[in-house]
Amino acid sequence: MTATTTTAPGRALPVVITAPAAVWLEDGWTVTKRNLIKIKRSPDMLVFAVLQPIMFVLLFSQVYGGAIAVQGTDYTQFLMAGIFAQTVVFGATFSGSAMAQDLKEGLIDRFRTLPMSASAVLIGRTNSDLVLNGISMVIMMLTGLAVGWRVNSSAPEFLAGVGLLLLFSYAFSWVMALLGMSVKTPEVINNASFMILFPLTFVSNAFVPSDTLPLVLRVFAEWNPVSSLVQAARELFGNVGTAPVPDIWTMQHPVVTVLIGIAVMLIVFVPWAVSKYTRISAK
Repeated sequence: MTATTTTAPGRALPVVITAPAAVWLEDGWTVTKRNLIKIKRSPDMLVFAVLQPIMFVLLFSQVYGGAIAVQGTDYTQFLMAGIFAQTVVFGATFSGSAMAQDLKEGLIDRFRTLPMSASAVLIGRTNSDLVLNGISMVIMMLTGLAVGWRVNSSAPEFLAGVGLLLLFSYAFSWVMALLGMSVKTPEVINNASFMILFPLTFVSNAFVPSDTLPLVLRVFAEWNPVSSLVQAARELFGNVGTAPVPDIWTMQHPVVTVLIGIAVMLIVFVPWAVSKYTRISAK
């Protein structure tokens, strides 16, 4: 938006007034770049982010794969969607641990002195984690191809599957960012996040069919949002085969279920996290 101001008779100089939306986008992009540069300067962060999923791929496909039978499909085809879901969910924890670390180091106090949007820090944090998760996904897929995983669907379905996984990770990173601002030390966020993530990923259909679980765990797994994400990825990547699908709405309509979950997380946790950050930075 442009306005004019008169400095002398007959002369007017243009003054550029930046719209609030443009300032918000610029602030978010600046913080995103700061976090990406930090990853570039600390490559060990990326290395350890992908080593654990690679270990799970090799462990389950090469060590346990021969002992785990899945009706209607090969175990490696069954497994990889679960590994992808686990990777993006675990990757979202970086938002929480980074926010807790920034609070401990006083970085938020420095941001508070700058004329920037209150949500820019959170946007930059979650955006950079989305990039990190994207890189991890590429490495995981290459690892999957190496152990025999294949995509048996069309290119649009494959891209939709990747997009759904990354969008879920982005929405979940806002949940973890809020958790990171709610704990006292960065050490606590690691314990707190794993208490949430391990039940979500392991009591699901990520590694074994949910119908093999005891009744209580089976019910939890069938309504677990991670199970819906895994099932959606299997369908979009064409890895379901003839394996039976539980007669539960969330499993029969996994893509819709995941999209609803993403919308709920963004609607609830984005304003909640921004409000929490605003209160913290105002102290």
